[in-house]
Amino acid sequence: MAIISLLSLTILLLSLLSLHLFLRRKSNKTAPHGYKLYPLVGTLPDFILNRHRFYDWNTETLARCPTNTSVFRRPGKVHGIITANPQIVEHMLKTNFENYPKGPRFISLLQDFLGAGIFNADDHLWIMQRKTASYEFNTKSLRNFAMENVASELHNRLLPILKSAAETNATVDLQDVLERFAFDNVCKLAFNTDPACLGGDATAGAEFMRAFETAANLSSGRFLYAVPRSYLIKKFLNIGSEKKLREAIATVHEFADQIIVSRIEKRSEELNEDEDLLSRFIDKSDNISGEFLRDVVISFILAGRDTTSAALSWLFWLLSSRPDVEAKILNELESIRRESGKSIGDVYSYEELRRMHYLQAAISEGMRLYPPVPIDTRNCKNDDVLPDGTMIGKDWFMSYSAYAMGRMESIWGRTVWSIGRSGGSKKEFVSRRARLSTRCFTGAREYASAENWPTFR
Repeated sequence: MAIISLLSLTILLLSLLSLHLFLRRKSNKTAPHGYKLYPLVGTLPDFILNRHRFYDWNTETLARCPTNTSVFRRPGKVHGIITANPQIVEHMLKTNFENYPKGPRFISLLQDFLGAGIFNADDHLWIMQRKTASYEFNTKSLRNFAMENVASELHNRLLPILKSAAETNATVDLQDVLERFAFDNVCKLAFNTDPACLGGDATAGAEFMRAFETAANLSSGRFLYAVPRSYLIKKFLNIGSEKKLREAIATVHEFADQIIVSRIEKRSEELNEDEDLLSRFIDKSDNISGEFLRDVVISFILAGRDTTSAALSWLFWLLSSRPDVEAKILNELESIRRESGKSIGDVYSYEELRRMHYLQAAISEGMRLYPPVPIDTRNCKNDDVLPDGTMIGKDWFMSYSAYAMGRMESIWGRTVWSIGRSGGSKKEFVSRRARLSTRCFTGAREYASAENWPTFR
């Protein structure tokens, strides 16, 4: 009897070993240089170890892949493709666009915060919002409205804060200052309401900003749960991060709803002459609900606040170790100012801003290295074969990493990391092609297509 038991145990162990070797061999065929796929748990162990450095982990992994593309699999039916390949990005966002909507997983994770706003919508809702926004953002009146608000915020709030800090040799949290600057501006553009987060008492505005930031961070954090949809347990029990998220969203919604109700009343009384985005959506749409208007505006605030402040923060961080680039930017501004007969402190016109090519190149290069949206994800509607031959199944996710794409030798040429002037902590990414350019500290945008550089799509 004991011999039979021992024999059975041996057979079981050999079977498990054979299964392990088979799955390991199969996973290596699927992703020879990509994410390591363990039996049963997929990439989960490495995902947990690298979750705190997710973007750099993606970059390192995709750089090893022949086509900068790899399969990614975790328990809970999380199965998909992550890429940094421009041809695949073009296929996903242009050639076969209809097959890659945001999909139910993406929408469900952000539903509580963004609702049916443009960044969380598919099909006719997305098309309607995109058409309206695209048209309105290209109108001269909205452009002038935005320019006036930015000029006012600059001269009355941002510059006095920086000037005072320079005169007193005080330390400034520039990222926090720029977030407040961007938040004030985007709220004026979206609502024509000044939250006064950068200046003034900012009583209600500061609460709205803090709640908005909390809601945005906790909502995006749902994507990084080791076990997908496990956040639903905390949401049901109303504990932990989901309780904080619920409270933050309630604050954001209350603030936005008050403004929307007031604006709709003005419209009904034909008293609304505001030029903000909310008023334009109200004027362009009939029988539109207040809840939908709130979703629209919250999405645009999210886009304007985070992208602007992130791009500016990283730009100044890069410039802090490149005084030569800073000097060239200042020389360009001085040249345009001299040609226009302006003095220091005068506001530049829209056409004068368009002539600042070197500054544009520097901002663009900063966004290549540190894109405001480091990774974007879609859902595959039907089975597909990607341009590099990779097969993707129905309901798999399809992600492209703009952060990784900005660091691929296959796109930008030989890459070099050099230590910044501070002697240790600051690093700067430079491409071979960029160093040949005379445009700015990289100037790499002149080598980029829309697919190479999806940040600017």
